Amino acid sequence: MTGNDVLKNLSQYNIWANQTMLDVFSNLPEVPANALRLQSHALNAQAIWIARITGTESSVKVWQEHSLEELKKLHQYASYKIAELVDKSDEKEFNRLINYTNSQGNKYSTRVLDILTHAFNHATYHRAQVATDLRKNGHTPPNTDYVTYVRELMGQVY
Repeated sequence: MTGNDVLKNLSQYNIWANQTMLDVFSNLPEVPANALRLQSHALNAQAIWIARITGTESSVKVWQEHSLEELKKLHQYASYKIAELVDKSDEKEFNRLINYTNSQGNKYSTRVLDILTHAFNHATYHRAQVATDLRKNGHTPPNTDYVTYVRELMGQVY
């Protein structure tokens, strides 16, 4: 398995995990505000990284909050677009340096490979925070662990 294969797996896992979380949100009478805020941030960050990689302007801000319907649309864009970027990348693209300014105005240069790895890790981190917030508010969060995703792919869900 190559590094590209690992990123492809992570990009598909990211789609699954974001959709799994949004499916739970859709079945709640009301989504806790902080859970929406954190899931918004995770998807905003992916959209921002996509814009940096593609040299375009992001349509969202880092901590911009979205309604559930807006989040579903953002997921359809960001989760799938980042997977598309992985699919279309080769070693040269993965090693390309992206020059950007972060939300605090600091300038950085980062390889596409590191940006993509960060984006998937960052989303996982915030989904865990969302799960904690859901539980704190009396809801059962979904299991969005990577191994759960793999088990589903293998038909090992019980």
